[in-house]
Amino acid sequence: MDGKSPGPGPRNLITDVPGLRVGQAHDAAVRTGVTVILPDARAVCAADVRGGAPGTRETDALAPENLVDAVDAVVLSGGSVYGLAAADGVVAWLGARGRGFGLVEGIPKSPVVPGAILFDMANGGDKGWGEEPPHRELGRRAVAAAGLEVELGTAGCGYGALAGGLKGGVGSASAVTADGYTVGAIVGVNSWGSVIAPGGRTFWAAPFELGEEFGGLGPAGLRAGPDEWGSAKRPAEQRNTTIACVATDAVLTPAQAKRVAVMAQDGFARAIRPVHAPFDGDVVFAVSTGVRPLAEPAPYTLARLGALAADCLARAVARGVFEAKPWPGAYVPCWRDLAD
Repeated sequence: MDGKSPGPGPRNLITDVPGLRVGQAHDAAVRTGVTVILPDARAVCAADVRGGAPGTRETDALAPENLVDAVDAVVLSGGSVYGLAAADGVVAWLGARGRGFGLVEGIPKSPVVPGAILFDMANGGDKGWGEEPPHRELGRRAVAAAGLEVELGTAGCGYGALAGGLKGGVGSASAVTADGYTVGAIVGVNSWGSVIAPGGRTFWAAPFELGEEFGGLGPAGLRAGPDEWGSAKRPAEQRNTTIACVATDAVLTPAQAKRVAVMAQDGFARAIRPVHAPFDGDVVFAVSTGVRPLAEPAPYTLARLGALAADCLARAVARGVFEAKPWPGAYVPCWRDLAD
C-alpha cells in the first residue's frame, strides 16, 4: 500500500468487482422484486446470519467443511417465504445453460444458488396470487437481465421494502484500494430500525460517505441517545429484514469468505439502529471472484477487505434509501421528502 485512501470504483456499484453482474426484476402490482448476483464463473461464497427471523436457502451448504466450495449465483428476494422460490427460477435458467456443480459426466449439473428473503407482504400490494406467487418468474427474469448497471432505490428485491419509517430500496457501493483490490456491496434495505438519526435526516452512515453519494450532508446531525432510534418502525410492524451481498476480486477460501461476511455485518450496525433484532432476518453473503491473489501477510489483507466490505455495506444501505421513490400512484414517506 502507498497510503492512498480507497475510492469508489467507476460505477460505485458491486459490479465494479471484476467477474460479477447483477440482474433485477419487479412486479409493480404485487410490490415485490428480486435481485440476482451472477458471477461469470463459479465463485467462492459464504454467509453470515445475524437476524432473529431469517429466511434462507442453501446457506448450510456453504459451510467450509461441506462439499460445496463455490456457487453459481446469489439471490436476494422480497416475498417472505414465497420469495425463496425466486432461486428456483435462477436454478432452472442456469441449468438450461449447463452451469452448476457436477460430479459425473452425462448427468445434468446442479446449480448452487443460495438466497435470502425479506418481508414486504404488508406494503399494500396485491398478494392474491393463489398457488402462483410471482417470485420464480421474477428470479428467471432477473438472472436473464444481468449486466453491469444496477438500478438503485425502488428496484429489485428492494422494490417493496420499507426502511424504518421511510421507503427502503436497493443500494450498492464499491471501493478500490491503492494496491488494486476491489470490494463492493449490494443490499435490500427493509429494516425495522432507522437509517437516519433522530430529529433530522442525517444518515447513520454519514461518516463513511464518499463524495455526495447519498446527499453529502456530513455527520454534523448525528446523535444517539439511549433508547432513541429515530425513524424506526412501530412495535407492531415486526416483519422486516435487510439482506445483502458483498464481493471482492481477491482469491479467498470459503473460510476466509466467511470472515469477510462476518466483518461486513458491521456495515449494518453502522447504518441501521437498531439492527439484528428478533424480528429481523439480516443476512450477508460474501463472494470472491478470485482474480487477485491475497497479498501476504494474508490475515492482514483479509482484515482490510473485511473492513472495506463493512464500509461499502454501510454506504450501500444509505444509498438505497437515498435513491428510493414512491410506488406508482401511491404515497410512502421517502428520504427526499424530509425537510432540510
